[in-house]
Amino acid sequence: MKSIFKVSLLAATVALAAGCQKEDETKVETAAAVEQVQTETGKTVAFKTEDDKAAYAIGVSFANYLSTSLDKPSEIGITLNKDLVLKGIEHVFAGSAELNEEETRAALEALDKRVAATMQEQAAEKSAEAKKAGDDFRVEFEKQDDVKKTDTGLLYQVMTPAEGEQPKDTDTVQVHYKGTLIDGTQFDSSYDRGEPATFPLNRVISGWTEGVQLMPVGSKFKFVIPPELAYGEQDTPTIPANSTLVFEVELLKIDNGEEAAQ
Repeated sequence: MKSIFKVSLLAATVALAAGCQKEDETKVETAAAVEQVQTETGKTVAFKTEDDKAAYAIGVSFANYLSTSLDKPSEIGITLNKDLVLKGIEHVFAGSAELNEEETRAALEALDKRVAATMQEQAAEKSAEAKKAGDDFRVEFEKQDDVKKTDTGLLYQVMTPAEGEQPKDTDTVQVHYKGTLIDGTQFDSSYDRGEPATFPLNRVISGWTEGVQLMPVGSKFKFVIPPELAYGEQDTPTIPANSTLVFEVELLKIDNGEEAAQ
């Protein structure tokens, strides 16, 4: 894992500007030709030259980066004292750092390991919670009227019956669909995009490949798909690992292009 605190020469320059900012502000003489900006504290910073403005901009940029780097560990329960971060910057440019290069590297590597371990532990807990919630949801859904269960564990319910042709796993199908998590959070919808989706049936998650073959053209089904037939332990921004997924699917047609016309 890359360290979240790799300080470059640019960062070091910024640190100098940050550490000396208060002292520099008291020395700046205000003049009519000097450009001024208003800071969040209500004080003005005067720029005599473009170099002064560039130096300040570097400081702002680095501070934003540093603030983000400190906030991310706090999201997983690791609190880094910002005052000590600034103290470290001051000490480096005063030539009195209390950690040498080796000790600094070791401390940052240890932090990276703690962050990685904490994130892994939290991801495992989240995955286990999602699996249990999905198991419970499927048990309750299976109790509903007209719900059927296949040998693989796929659950489905016919919402709109039809008597059209049923596709094979080698067919290309056109569908409208909506996908949600078990709490109703929507993560995908062809309806919202305003056009149906067309895809080879053997190129999607196995729950879809199996389920859509059960559908006559013109029908609409609800599928409740266990994680092993969906994305399993894969974790994405919209679908947590080990999630049970709920899909409402309309099979519009079997669309094999030129093959269908032969």
